[in-house]
Amino acid sequence: MRLLGVGTCAAALLVGLVAAPARADAGGGADTTADTGLRGAGWALKATGKDSRFRGLAAVGHDAAWVAGSGGTVLRTGDGGRTWQDVSPPGAAAEGLELRDIEAFDARRAVALSIGEGVASRILRTEDGGATWTEAFRNPDPRAFYDCLTFLDSRHGLAVSDPVDGKFRILATDDGGRAWRVLPDTGMPAALPGEAGFAASGQCLVGSGPRDVWLATGGGPVARVLHSADRGLTWRAADATLPAGDPARGAFALAFRDRTTGLAVGGDYSAGRPSPRAAARSADSGREWSQAATPPPAYRSGAAWLPYGRATALAVGPTGTDVTTDAGRTWRSLDAGSFDTVDCAPDGGCWAAGERGRVARLEPLRRPGR
Repeated sequence: MRLLGVGTCAAALLVGLVAAPARADAGGGADTTADTGLRGAGWALKATGKDSRFRGLAAVGHDAAWVAGSGGTVLRTGDGGRTWQDVSPPGAAAEGLELRDIEAFDARRAVALSIGEGVASRILRTEDGGATWTEAFRNPDPRAFYDCLTFLDSRHGLAVSDPVDGKFRILATDDGGRAWRVLPDTGMPAALPGEAGFAASGQCLVGSGPRDVWLATGGGPVARVLHSADRGLTWRAADATLPAGDPARGAFALAFRDRTTGLAVGGDYSAGRPSPRAAARSADSGREWSQAATPPPAYRSGAAWLPYGRATALAVGPTGTDVTTDAGRTWRSLDAGSFDTVDCAPDGGCWAAGERGRVARLEPLRRPGR
């Protein structure tokens, strides 16, 4: 659901992004100058009034976004984050649902995923801006644990579970998320020992165009990216060249600009452990991956292409935000604040979300005295 688009405000912001030194919000509200090769843009925090950790994010536009997180919390804004409406599904907090992904078609229609073993994995849907929610899927298999979902268009969507019987399990919908079915696993390669998906940012499963979808994995001896060109029926696996060999390491998030050009970010999410190879890129639909020459300095859990620049993307994690302006070959620091996920809308509105109710929008920053 990441369509490319160009707008006047977006184009102006891009000019600032690729200029020279920047001011960026370091996460505590004060501006700090960082010689990152960027000028005039950074994260502007938007007070949500919540303490949830928001790992699910859907950017609808410059003014509209949805976030989903711990405690069954869903918020939405239509005024650029000045105010937030609590549209949490009734009973979600009492049942302890962990909402780790949300995909929005517009300001009124959205689909959210709660994670966990067995019945804790659910898919919920709203058509009225969150005033009411319908449970579209409740996982009946105690062996399954759903991590992420994605939509290729307003009708076709997929969700992924950690391996069951040695293979990743894929759910599919062709009616906008109203009904879901488990796809046959005959076209899915065998999972590696310990391999799983990471429910860290809602971006372990992403799509581009009407049929292509990619799955990021970790926890096994190598980090992999699996690609399907037929909406999840058959898959091809490739080594993603990110840190692996430990349950805390792997590919955590993907972002594809189109059906050929993609980014993978991840590393080791354990606090204080290094992630020297936290980003990779592909130019052939994920068949082969190459390391960034200058990767982000630490683990990153989310990534998004800026829709008004064919080579510009963001990566976020607990220790900061990085930007690339050369399609993932090199990354530079933009911000030191903690975020788990990032998403950009077709009109150029980019949002990030994370722990302690943190949500921000990418904006030109006001200079002192202006």
